Amino acid sequence: MDTLKTDAEGDEPGAPVSLMAPVAAPGVPRRSGAPPKFVTGSLLAHIIEMTGAGALGLMAIFAGDLANLVFLSWLKDESVVAAVGYGSSILFLTVSIGIGLAIAATSLVSPAIGAGQRVKARRLSTHAHLATLAISLVLSFFVWLLIPQALEMLGAKGRTFDLASRYLTILIPSLAPLALGMAASGVLRSVGDARRAMNITLAGAVVNLILDPFLIFDQITIGPLPWLGIDASFVIPCAGLGLSGAAISTVIARFCVMAVGLYGVIHVHDLMGRPRPKMLRQDWALLSAVAVPAILTNVATPFSNAVVTSVISGHGDSAVAGWTIIGRILPVAFGAIYALSGSIGPILGQNYGARHFDRVREAFTLALKVTAAFTLAAWIVLALIAGWLAGTLHATGEAAEIIAFYCRVLAPLFVFMGALFIANAAFNTLGRPVMSTLLNWGRATLGTVPFAIAGGSLGGAGGVLAGHMVGGIAFGLLGVFLGYRLIDELAAKAADAAPPAPAVK
Repeated sequence: MDTLKTDAEGDEPGAPVSLMAPVAAPGVPRRSGAPPKFVTGSLLAHIIEMTGAGALGLMAIFAGDLANLVFLSWLKDESVVAAVGYGSSILFLTVSIGIGLAIAATSLVSPAIGAGQRVKARRLSTHAHLATLAISLVLSFFVWLLIPQALEMLGAKGRTFDLASRYLTILIPSLAPLALGMAASGVLRSVGDARRAMNITLAGAVVNLILDPFLIFDQITIGPLPWLGIDASFVIPCAGLGLSGAAISTVIARFCVMAVGLYGVIHVHDLMGRPRPKMLRQDWALLSAVAVPAILTNVATPFSNAVVTSVISGHGDSAVAGWTIIGRILPVAFGAIYALSGSIGPILGQNYGARHFDRVREAFTLALKVTAAFTLAAWIVLALIAGWLAGTLHATGEAAEIIAFYCRVLAPLFVFMGALFIANAAFNTLGRPVMSTLLNWGRATLGTVPFAIAGGSLGGAGGVLAGHMVGGIAFGLLGVFLGYRLIDELAAKAADAAPPAPAVK
């Protein structure tokens, strides 16, 4: 089979596509390919299946990042851990760009799949990957040039500045393969292939975890292992590259992420073809209409984290190290919520494309309930193991104090962040990406800057984190309110235009 064939048949190439209305109305014949998965059956089952697979993949890669930090903490150099913290704020920016591009791919491909327009979905997937490659290459180049200025703005100094600069110089150029892997993951979720979407991040995590110790340390001592018949210890020589070794292992892992993702899109689902120059401009305009606000939306989170890092840096490297460790713990503890926010988009999108607005509303409600349940479970676990986490990661003094404070007191407030994630997914999929941008930037500025500064003045480093979390409550609630209002508005417009197609439970 020619996996890069052209899309000559099927959907009408010149027909305009609106982001403000479903892709197809009732009566439009379905195209070739497997039927859309999420327009029938139990929505809760779809949410759990997609979230479960996504959570395993995300938590694997976040656990890999945490293991990376554990390995680096064994060097017993607080400057190294602090350097990762400063670097992470900038890396989060580049990763958010990739996430925004993946959201754009999902928001266009999933409604096309839901409407049965597989040829159009294939064309949009192709052009989305091309746009992802071009944009990520350009943006990573400019971020790479601005590494010193960005670190200075965050407050990095001396040896910590030098370490963070070296770390970022190696990692930033690998944004393009990571972004392509993310776009591929979005397309796979759009067709309901949760397992292969999970395998993308799982592959990167496994590669990173295996390579880290061999590149970071001078040597690894193993044994004795009587159960394997090894009675004496032996030493394996390693590269001993320290922080640079951790960066190199991550670069290699990102290329693996790209390879696994593109394999699933091209060879398994045949959702990649040759570019169609006549349609490229139109499709890129559609993608840009979602990608630009989605990128801006996702950049807001690293901006708010950078604000917190900058404010907390005034309390010393120990406080920054504690905040860095929290930044690695959170994605693991709340990985299911991050996965849910990425999984709910395709479910909403397919039902939106099929004009099943009752299912769209139900899915939105169920996602919020699942978010609350996941938050409660994560809080219980974090509260119980807070002391163990600080000890395992060699955190002492103020670093250990703010880790315990976050895990035991602030963690339940993450439910409002999760609610905002779900609302953002709905806005992006239902044709209102600018609403996501406004809410996220409101949370990153009005909900972060004054609260973090005031919290730092009143309660030190722990107060900075408390202000950061408290400031987000109003924006989470506002996102939920606006999400329901948008769904109801779209349902009312669809009802005025034509009766919805019957949904099969």
